Amino acid sequence: MRLPGGVLTAVPVSWRSADEPPVTIPRDPAQEAARRELSKGMYHENDPSWYERAMNAFWDWLDKLFGATSLATPGGLVGLLVIVLIVLALLGALWWRLGTPHRAPTSSATLFDDRPRSAAEHRAAAQAHAAEGHWNQAVQERMRAVVRSLEERALLDVRPGRTADEAASEAGRTLPVHADRLRAAAQDFDDVTYGGRSAGEGTYRHLAALDDDLERAKPTLSGSSTHSAASTAHSSSRGAAE
Repeated sequence: MRLPGGVLTAVPVSWRSADEPPVTIPRDPAQEAARRELSKGMYHENDPSWYERAMNAFWDWLDKLFGATSLATPGGLVGLLVIVLIVLALLGALWWRLGTPHRAPTSSATLFDDRPRSAAEHRAAAQAHAAEGHWNQAVQERMRAVVRSLEERALLDVRPGRTADEAASEAGRTLPVHADRLRAAAQDFDDVTYGGRSAGEGTYRHLAALDDDLERAKPTLSGSSTHSAASTAHSSSRGAAE
């Protein structure tokens, strides 16, 4: 540095010898300072969201799972993929063959509720549901009308706790001409009520037609049939003797 008068003078400079140890900060204060610094928002603006972190953790777990499984599977990862495809194909074939699984009707499921109603009341309820397009309820009430009508005509014994299948089987013995339609109606009732399926207008119309036909149907009495057959056989034997 040049002073007035043109004389050069030296200015002392603080410096540290290379042999001296550098200035250090104790570990705990340094870690605390680093945590405070890194906790600032400017360092976390581009961090992944909690959803991204969860998905990354899931994919990491899945990758480890497949890696471990492939090591235990003959053929490695390719063999594992082949096994997975075979299992999926089998499940698809079963689904196509068996259809959508439905809960099977239970044997304790009864046809009527606790409050007894006449066949006319059940028909009126069925027609009201049909007018609103509630086909499931319409089918249920019409089937109840069919069975109640047969009970009112003494073609079926009044028996609490009877199921639709039991009623159709018993009525089919008295009205054999309509036995198949009765069984089909009972199956529709079970499918709608306990099987989780939905009825359509066509199902209800078929059931209503069955109800109308049963109103005009004449029962077949087994005793009368046996007596008629015996009379025919007796007449034939007398004719042969003469």
